[in-house]
Amino acid sequence: RVSFMNNQKPQKPTLSGQRFKTRKRDEKERFDPTQFQDCIIQGLTETGTDLEAVAKFLDASGAKLDYRRYAETLFDILVAGGMLAPGGTLADDMTRTNVCVFAAQEDLETMQAFAQVFNKLIRRYKYLEKGFEDEVKKLLLFLKGFSESERNKLAMLTGILLANGTLNASILNSLYNENLVKEGVSAAFAVKLFKSWINEKDINAVAVSLRKVNMDNRLMELFPANKQSVEHFSKYFTEAGLKELSEYVRNQQSIGARKELQKELQEQMSRGDPFKDIILYVKEEMKKNNISEQTVVAIIWSSVMSTVEWNKKEELVAEQAIKHLKQYSPLLAAFTTQGQSELTLLLKIQEYCYDNIHFMKAFQKIVVLFYKAEVLSEEPILKCVFLEQMKKFVEWLKNAEEESESEAEEGD
Repeated sequence: RVSFMNNQKPQKPTLSGQRFKTRKRDEKERFDPTQFQDCIIQGLTETGTDLEAVAKFLDASGAKLDYRRYAETLFDILVAGGMLAPGGTLADDMTRTNVCVFAAQEDLETMQAFAQVFNKLIRRYKYLEKGFEDEVKKLLLFLKGFSESERNKLAMLTGILLANGTLNASILNSLYNENLVKEGVSAAFAVKLFKSWINEKDINAVAVSLRKVNMDNRLMELFPANKQSVEHFSKYFTEAGLKELSEYVRNQQSIGARKELQKELQEQMSRGDPFKDIILYVKEEMKKNNISEQTVVAIIWSSVMSTVEWNKKEELVAEQAIKHLKQYSPLLAAFTTQGQSELTLLLKIQEYCYDNIHFMKAFQKIVVLFYKAEVLSEEPILKCVFLEQMKKFVEWLKNAEEESESEAEEGD
């Protein structure tokens, strides 16, 4: 009896397995994007160009048609009017519709209305979100297959959808396709896209979105390698009416250059490179990246203070600081040739001492050291915020100045 029962057990999975295979085969036969397209196009023919009616039709059709399976076909129709073949061309033997983005008027208001159709559809059928994102990535790769007007409309629509959060900025990766960049398609498309995006939001909101997907430092890649300079980017987008984007990229580039400068500076200090070599390197970087002396002196101060492990005892840290900073005085002196640079350094010293309580009593000694080493001059010290702590030294400076004036008058 046991043997008979064991022999019977495998039969059930075998039978269900056969049924499962049949079901899969039936599903394959039922996958028919052409039939799905015909249903959608027939409905759009009835709605006409009334986009509110289009949105209602799409909302209702989701209950009857399999949007999940035919997402690509659905979005191809809504954007291009029919199913797209590789390269972006519409299949000739297919029915098509004029109720689509590419057949619409080329203006911002019309694209905003179309954006609402997509917003409503994706809010209603949340699972379409990923399919729509994939569709837009594909459309961006197909840009060369579209006319200039079609590209402009797609760019405006994409900018609006990025602004309202329907799309994620990661879709812009498609624009870095080598062929699109080489032929100038990516940069031209980006102009229209960013104009509509900034029009809906502002440059700060755009910056946040780009930063979230680590694309804030990649915008220059919209141009071929030999044109990836801040100057070229700035000229191109400023002339296109996007000065705020040009300034944003210039600022990002400057931030990147400053970070790189600080990193290299710290490495040079840790190796003990001669100051003349460090000064030469810093001056070259200043010129190349248009970095001001005030910015540089702040970077040097920060780098100098981060190269040492400071004593935790307040009575010892001042002595340690003076010994350490005396060594680096010539380096700081090379970049305090302007009154504003000296004031910047003084404020940085003040901030550091305020943030690190053990340094509070070291502040005056550091300033005296830098005065004697000709890193700082009288005027910025006299403007110093820590007047109470610096009172005796300030009085001495004023007296010394009065004495020198009296001597000069006597000499006259």
